[in-house]
Amino acid sequence: MNSLRLFATDRRALFFAIAFPFLFIVLFNFLLSGSTQQDTRLELHLVTLEKSGGLSRIIIEDLETKDESKLKPGEPKFIWDKYYDQALYKVEQRKLDGFILFPEDFTKGLQMGYGAQLEIVINPDATNTRPALNAVAGAIATAMGLQQTGKNAVTSLAIEAALDNSDPALAAQQYNKILSGLLGGVAVKSASIKFDVEKIGEVETVNPANYVIPGYLVMFVFMTAAAAAEAIVTERQNRTLERLLVSSTKREAILGGLFFGNVAKGLVQILIFWGVGMTVYHIEMGVSPEAVILLSFLMVIVSSAFAIMLATLAKTRRSAASMALGTSLILAPLGGCWWPLFVTPKGMQFIAKFTPHGWANTGFNNLMVFGGDFSSAVPAMLALGGFSVAFLILASLRFRTSAS
Repeated sequence: MNSLRLFATDRRALFFAIAFPFLFIVLFNFLLSGSTQQDTRLELHLVTLEKSGGLSRIIIEDLETKDESKLKPGEPKFIWDKYYDQALYKVEQRKLDGFILFPEDFTKGLQMGYGAQLEIVINPDATNTRPALNAVAGAIATAMGLQQTGKNAVTSLAIEAALDNSDPALAAQQYNKILSGLLGGVAVKSASIKFDVEKIGEVETVNPANYVIPGYLVMFVFMTAAAAAEAIVTERQNRTLERLLVSSTKREAILGGLFFGNVAKGLVQILIFWGVGMTVYHIEMGVSPEAVILLSFLMVIVSSAFAIMLATLAKTRRSAASMALGTSLILAPLGGCWWPLFVTPKGMQFIAKFTPHGWANTGFNNLMVFGGDFSSAVPAMLALGGFSVAFLILASLRFRTSAS
């Protein structure tokens, strides 16, 4: 309680822990306010290995977007990439999500009846484009299959009509005429692929505050707790902790008092953060607000445990201050406090798993941005619990009340 009382009367500490973070939130919320309002049109690329006159070229020409202004909202833009090698190189260099490839025997396969297999060349990181390419390829395959079925049916009827004709010469002439019409040239317009786009309501943009505020909550709750390591080292150097021990206060009680003092300050911070966030920035807690609250509490626990551990590692007040600031500024960007972790490269997302910040931000994003339920934050909760236990064990093993 004494730690909380000193915190409440220290204007500089209150400004750094509460007012200062909201200056960042106001700035970044303003900068990111327009970033989620753009509905980028999906671009789908088509490539063929057939020479001129092939059915695939006519299909692609029919699908190719000639005038983008005439597209309906949400309708994809089709692009014809004329050179296979260039398109493949772009995919390999991660400059192109992927494309649908028509093989060189596409027309022949359809004419001869053994079919043709479309290929999808995809960038493994293109998670948004892959389903669309699969859907378009499936639609083309379905249309070609229906056309082939119709041809087979007409061919059968032509054969039957020729066999039923009493004049053999006329029957042969009739059969050859029908068959040449079916196989000699392909009725492409009947195989045109059309897509209907239905708009259901307006696209709702994500409130930037849903990931800005949790990120800075994690950063500044951790930073405030880490800064408390300097105060703990100061009390150890001026022998305050040693005098408490002499006055029959147990070592465990001193350690617990320091820990819960930091927890109390952290709880004040998160109450203010979430209160301002909901009333001023209208953030949404998602379908499981209790998970957001529990995750916030666990972040306070792990940051308080880290502060105690940090105090046991620092020998002087100056070193404690440097270690607190350094670790806070390093772990914050690595853990996704400065930018949404889900937009960073996979390598950085992997590194974030070794920080409590990364797990906390991932949990908050799952709940508040992606609409996850309680179970989506359970891995983050378990990870934060594991960090807390590890920090507390190390702190209890190294905790000392004397400066020597």
